[in-house]
Amino acid sequence: MGRWKALPSGLDPAVVEFVAQLRRFKDASGLSLRQLAARTGYSASSWNRYLGGRLLPPREAVEALAATVGADPTRLLARHETAQGAWGFEPAVGAPGSAEEGSGSDVVERDSAPGVPEAAGGRLADGGLSVGGSVGAAPLTSHLRLLVTVGVSAAAGAAIALLAVELGHPQLSGTATRPAAVARPVPYTCDYVHKAGGWYAGNSTTRKDHLEVDMSGPEVAELQCLLRRAGISPGGVDGNFGPLTESAVIQAQKTYRLGIDGQVGPRTWTALRG
Repeated sequence: MGRWKALPSGLDPAVVEFVAQLRRFKDASGLSLRQLAARTGYSASSWNRYLGGRLLPPREAVEALAATVGADPTRLLARHETAQGAWGFEPAVGAPGSAEEGSGSDVVERDSAPGVPEAAGGRLADGGLSVGGSVGAAPLTSHLRLLVTVGVSAAAGAAIALLAVELGHPQLSGTATRPAAVARPVPYTCDYVHKAGGWYAGNSTTRKDHLEVDMSGPEVAELQCLLRRAGISPGGVDGNFGPLTESAVIQAQKTYRLGIDGQVGPRTWTALRG
C-alpha cells in the first residue's frame, strides 16, 4: 500500500479528521482506486478528489465505502456531517505535488505514514497537528505573516486616502466620481420546451459537451434543469457542478443504465433530453 500525500493546507481540523478516516477505511479494504470505484459506484477520479481533501463526498459515497469495508457507518457519517458544517475551503486544482484528477492513481507520498494525512507544516498525530521542519520555522512563518499584514494594511490606507481626495476634488483626477459596478450572480431558470424530439430548459442546447465536478456555466445549469425534470434533485440550479450535482448524475446514470462515472457526455445528455 502506498503512503498518503499531504492534504491541502487550510482545511478545517474536522475535515482533516474525516478524510483521515476515509483513508484508513480505504487502506483497510486493500483496494485500488479503480477497484473501489467498481465496488461503490463512484468514479476513481471522484475518490481521488475525496481522499485528497479537494472535494467533500456525498453521504451516499460515504455509506458505500463503509459497506465495502464492512464497517458500521454511524460514526463515519457523524464525522461527515461535522465536516460538511466546517467545509468552506476551495483547494487549488493541479497544485505542485497534488495527484491530477482522473489519473486513477492513489494520492500518495513517500514521507508520510500510511493512512495518516499531513497538512502543510504538520503531521496528524493523535487527532492533532505537530509542527514539522527545522527549528525556528514557526517564528519565521509568524514574522512573514506580520509583514504581509502590515503591507496589506498600508496599501489599503493609501487607497482610502486617494479615494477621499478624489471624492473631495473630482477635478484633480480629471473624471467625475462614478458608482462602482457590482458583480451579480447569473440567474438561471428552467423554461422547459420539447422540440426536435428532446427536452430543453433554455440554458444550453448542447447534446455532447463534457461536464464534470468543479465546472460551471450555462451548460451545467441546463444539466441541473434536466435532472430536475427527471425527478432527480441536483440540490439547486446555480450553474455550478458540485457534489450534489455529481450525486444526481450518478443516480441518473443508474436509472438509465449507463456507465456510472459521475461525468456527463453524449449518452447522458441523450438520456436526459429524451
